[in-house]
Amino acid sequence: MAMGFKHFIFALLAGLALILAAHAQDQSGFISIACGLPANFTFTETKTGINYTSDATYIDTGISKSISHELGGGHQRYVWNLRSFPQGIRNCYTINLTAGTKYLIRATFLHGNYDGNDDLPQFDLYIGANTWETVKVVNSSVSVIKELIHVPSLNYIHVCLVNSGLGTPFISAIELRPLLKTSYVTKSGSLALYWRVDVGLKANLGYRYGYDVHDRYWAPYNKLGWTDLSTLLSVDDSQSDHEYQPPSVVMRTAATPVNDNDPLEFSWDSEYATSEYYIYMHFAEVVKLQPNQSRSFNITLNGNHWYGPLTPDYLKANTLYSTSAISGSAKYEVSIFKTENSTLPPIINAFEIYSVKYFQKSETNQEDVDAITKMKSTYGIKRNWQGDPCAPKAYSWEGLNCSYDGDTPPRITSLNLSSSGLIGEISADISNLEMLQYLDLSNNNLTGSVPDFLSQLQYLRVLNLERNQLSGPIPAELLARSKNGLLSLSINSTTSSVGDNPNLCGSGSCKKNSFLVPIVASLSGLLILSLIVAAILLGLRRRKQQDKTTVGMVDTRSSIQNITMESIQRQFTYSELLKITNNFERILGKGGFGTVYRGNIDDRQVAVKMLSPSSVQGFQQFQSEVKLLLRVYHRNLTTLVGYCYEGTNMGLIYEYMANGDLKAHLSGEKAFILNWEDRIQIATDAAQGLEYLHNGCKPPIIHRDVKSTNILLTENFHAKLSDFGLSKIFPNDGGSHVSTGVVGTPGYLDPEYYRSNKLTEKSDVYSFGVVLLEIITSRPAIDRSQERTHISQWVSFMLAKGDIKNIVDPRLRGNFNINSAWKAVEIAVACVSPTSAKRPTMSQVVAILNECLPAELARVREVHGGESIDLIEMINMNVTSELGPSAR
Repeated sequence: MAMGFKHFIFALLAGLALILAAHAQDQSGFISIACGLPANFTFTETKTGINYTSDATYIDTGISKSISHELGGGHQRYVWNLRSFPQGIRNCYTINLTAGTKYLIRATFLHGNYDGNDDLPQFDLYIGANTWETVKVVNSSVSVIKELIHVPSLNYIHVCLVNSGLGTPFISAIELRPLLKTSYVTKSGSLALYWRVDVGLKANLGYRYGYDVHDRYWAPYNKLGWTDLSTLLSVDDSQSDHEYQPPSVVMRTAATPVNDNDPLEFSWDSEYATSEYYIYMHFAEVVKLQPNQSRSFNITLNGNHWYGPLTPDYLKANTLYSTSAISGSAKYEVSIFKTENSTLPPIINAFEIYSVKYFQKSETNQEDVDAITKMKSTYGIKRNWQGDPCAPKAYSWEGLNCSYDGDTPPRITSLNLSSSGLIGEISADISNLEMLQYLDLSNNNLTGSVPDFLSQLQYLRVLNLERNQLSGPIPAELLARSKNGLLSLSINSTTSSVGDNPNLCGSGSCKKNSFLVPIVASLSGLLILSLIVAAILLGLRRRKQQDKTTVGMVDTRSSIQNITMESIQRQFTYSELLKITNNFERILGKGGFGTVYRGNIDDRQVAVKMLSPSSVQGFQQFQSEVKLLLRVYHRNLTTLVGYCYEGTNMGLIYEYMANGDLKAHLSGEKAFILNWEDRIQIATDAAQGLEYLHNGCKPPIIHRDVKSTNILLTENFHAKLSDFGLSKIFPNDGGSHVSTGVVGTPGYLDPEYYRSNKLTEKSDVYSFGVVLLEIITSRPAIDRSQERTHISQWVSFMLAKGDIKNIVDPRLRGNFNINSAWKAVEIAVACVSPTSAKRPTMSQVVAILNECLPAELARVREVHGGESIDLIEMINMNVTSELGPSAR
């Protein structure tokens, strides 16, 4: 009885010492964020002594929520609140830290029925530009925890939650803990926790800080056929070769087989065929051996000798670990068995298993990130600018285009801040965007002078400063580059009204309200244009005698009068068009607008679309297309090279698309059959162009005539959206739709729009869904049989059979990744839902299509025996070649 009491007192004192140690340890370098807390709120967790702070300073989106009161008492305080993200595809935390430091990064997710519906989501977790894990919540009362050992190369990280369409993302806590550089060393990659256990621990939920100085969580682990060993004495982990520092409380317990001659065995299944793992096993003798006793053992992995013999030290921690990743097996089995000379069976105290994560996508160039982040702060830009500006490509910031060149960090090449409410002078931070090609600062309230540093942006090809209140001289070098055709410069429109840079002047001395000579010349040209348009309008009015047409033509005249300096620089005469097209020798196609001819400007091929003089509708489309293409720019939209407006001779000049329209390649008119990789790339390109119109333009633009003949293909089979004659600007007045007359093409026309005359962005989504089904099946939107079956009906019928191979173009003969095909079909079917509210946004469509391509590329590599050519890199190179503006 006395001995039992002594052991009790000893254990009690040891426990009190551990508790005191837990609250006395240094939290230097710890970052502990409790998500959803009120701003500036902090607290200390009772059980661990960890100091937590609110996440309000790390993110500016999301909604604070609390878990249900019924669950609160069973969890620690730091997960009582959470942040939910019902808005936006990607929401990111920006966390400052020390670059080059090895961190344990932990993200915790406890749903806690915060929404009252027990609606359990699945979403993706990113670190920077790369996918970390998929978070799948299956029980609202159980936390999902993701841990990563990672060395950030920058002085910050982005932890991002991405909505994959399977429920609203949320997060409870983010924690970062510095580790020793010499621990958890990999040849390459980061380490995601797969398994970490305290062997022999019973009747405990596990240990973390302050028992573990690095705040690793050690879960209890016991197995049938094992028995426990333990000691009340401390296990020393301070030896120089023990940089892993397993906590003493964990090392005080161990397991050994019930039968002395049996091995200790544990195993795990590989997550994927390509998964790689690192294993760490911790040993310490917890029994004071007698002179006639010995314990030594060997360790095998999948039957192969891995280490041994090992004799663990008494009350001293030893750690065995793999020096390189282990891979190549569907299952891994570890066996620990005693040597012939050992009198005692083997033991193990704890082990950890990590899978390797390769984060290969480069984050945006640091100078570009710093510059655009400072601009966001300076101007207070109200956009969903979170995480990395350019990467991953599917979630690049609104208004930005970037270059992507293999392993080279992306660079910002295009910045559209038109109508963004900018106030003050033009920010000097723009000068640090060294690769900038396109800059649109129009329609803001910028003041001050046009800075000289804009002249130093050597790649700048388009500069739009219209509709601001800038003053003073324009830098001479900008004017010279504009005159030489190296820069498309837009300064102001035809009047010197307030808010349209009325006090700008040429280089040299400035006089109040004076105008630039080039602008005067432009005004003269535009005045002539206006008179010509007025004459045309008069003739049309007499011919048609319809009020509606008259109103339409007045609007047209107004828009033509407001053509900018940029457009004047791209104006061609009719005689020039005759030379360009060799007297309209080669016809590329015909449409309601008129005829399209092939031509050449210097060494560059172009397509010239000439308006039929008798086409009133064509005239309206002409002015609509000019007006739109002068204000938008995106690599997946066709580029307007110039136009002709000379009397009744009106034409638009576009970049030439060598492979024509998509329809011809799907209908069998071309001998070349598009493979699955090409089809997904084309669909992604077209989706990105449409997504830009919806989200990258302010106000948004609805195309209204998305169809396979309006998707044109470059020499490298990259797609560009074309024909904007029916496009409509969607007003930013808070309305959910625009009431307008129905236009579009049968088969592609949104049935809800057709019935209600209410146009929304989802009308374009429906049309794109039809195009995507065409890409997948190579069937027309409406078949030519007597039944006139719509493609969506046919696909629905085939889906009921559950065989994707019956849906995809049979000419591919099954040469495609099944998962990629299923994703493409599922998002296409969602797009053509009869109800617009059930359709995804184009941002969601782009995100899904960006997941389809890697799966197909992996299949291609496997088929070709793992060739060294990186297909993704080749595609990125092709995309990059399309980024620069054409003849602007």
